[in-house]
Amino acid sequence: MNVPYGIYVGWNNAESWFRLPVNPETLEVKQSGAGRSYDMIGLGEINAIQAPRLREISFSSVLPSRAYPYVSVASADLQPASWYVERLTEWMHTKRPVRLVVTGSHTELADGRLAGIQLNLPVSIERFDWKEAARGGGDIEYELALKAYMFYAAKKVHIVTDAQSGEPVAEEAVSTRANERIPPSSYTLKEGDNLWAIAALLLGDGSRYREIQQLNGISDAELRRLPAGRELRLPEVGV
Repeated sequence: MNVPYGIYVGWNNAESWFRLPVNPETLEVKQSGAGRSYDMIGLGEINAIQAPRLREISFSSVLPSRAYPYVSVASADLQPASWYVERLTEWMHTKRPVRLVVTGSHTELADGRLAGIQLNLPVSIERFDWKEAARGGGDIEYELALKAYMFYAAKKVHIVTDAQSGEPVAEEAVSTRANERIPPSSYTLKEGDNLWAIAALLLGDGSRYREIQQLNGISDAELRRLPAGRELRLPEVGV
């Protein structure tokens, strides 16, 4: 299956999401190490390697005021430029992460893996700058800076008491991360959709597109052009 290049942004487990109407010319990903150097007597400088820092992703593009030939979404799905600005600004102010999915010219290998650019991760919106294009017409130029987000939460600690001594002897830590929103059981296709992006956004793993394909009896030939309006059944997220 060949997956066309596209960038999707979703909020609250894909309760709301959209595809960027114009693909950026470049997408920059930065990731640096977090190691520290120390001077040791008799050894000189040593490097203490640590886990790498969170990835930072940035790109710039345009939010069009009309369906130009280079727009990557169907005319029926294209929103006014101000709509995208409002969504990104609103999500940024919620102080919650959004999900970034990047699909890029994937080719399926013999073992079922996809070769190509694959990004699917929660991110925080660090910076969103925009301006109306000087040429007028209502187009909006923007720059978006994102940073990978790691979910974390306090743990509920259960004290286990020894039956004979009555003293605490162990602790069982149970994660208290809040349950995520119940995912939808179906999805209605839009023009230009592909199963990899749908699986990434709604199931959290683009490689599960085969499950959607099999569940709905979609042939490999049909993958290249999925009909808009068709309702797909979705497998359970935890399966």
